[in-house]
Amino acid sequence: MPRVEPAHPSSRELEALGNIRNLLSGAPFALLTGAGLSTDSGIPDYRGPGSPPRSPMTYQEFVKDPANRQRYWARNHIGWSHLRHADPNPGHLAAAELERRGYLTGLITQNVDRLHEDAGSTNVVDLHGRYDQVVCLDCGRTYSRRLLAGVFGELNQGFLEQAEKSGLVEMAPDADATVEDLGLISSFVVAVCPACGGTLKPDFVYFGENVPKDRVERSYAMVDEAAALLVAGSSLTVMSGLRFVRHAARDGKPVVIINRGETRGDDKATIKLEAGVSESLIWLAERLPPL
Repeated sequence: MPRVEPAHPSSRELEALGNIRNLLSGAPFALLTGAGLSTDSGIPDYRGPGSPPRSPMTYQEFVKDPANRQRYWARNHIGWSHLRHADPNPGHLAAAELERRGYLTGLITQNVDRLHEDAGSTNVVDLHGRYDQVVCLDCGRTYSRRLLAGVFGELNQGFLEQAEKSGLVEMAPDADATVEDLGLISSFVVAVCPACGGTLKPDFVYFGENVPKDRVERSYAMVDEAAALLVAGSSLTVMSGLRFVRHAARDGKPVVIINRGETRGDDKATIKLEAGVSESLIWLAERLPPL
């Protein structure tokens, strides 16, 4: 997928970044990232400036209605064919460099694209799961999304070619593609679990579904071990990420937020910088002094 090269910070942004560097210097901090970090990899944001309004399918809608599952998997099959080609951008590489230098107690990401791991980060909590994996809701077995793509391809030969001709309207960060051809969507054949015949679901957290407790506890531990929390590219609209900002603030730890546009955590921020996420992380990775 096309990758956008980060711009250089402006003079105003450089002044704020200098203050952030001074605040974060000398002790490891926790890093929380959101969809704004992956936009430079060609993956669209959910709520950033200029993003179209979205109504993601809820967990309840997915499990209760076979027609909803058909619609979701048809659109996901199209989206996966595009987003699986995304590569880490320099912002992901900068986050990995911060970890290598010992500056991170851990990395919590709300993204499901696995680009942090592809960039070399190792101590990562995929808070909302991962889109390269599917899970059976009946037997609990997991399968690779790449394997499922092959199964879908066999069951729906020529589907992707027809989808390309009908026109792709928009893409979401979870590989959900909006397509206008409802007849094409209704023709899609949904695969079932090869082991038990059960219902397959992408292995990430839907709206209306709870983040697994072990991920939340591991993330809290990263914040507890940190001297500060840096939020990069998240609007903090959902509580799954906002809770860590509130937790850090309650403990009297500095909270730095780098994001284009307002966030729900702005009132807790020690420093809020509206700037590009990738270029800001690159600047910090290059200029934070050795620990």
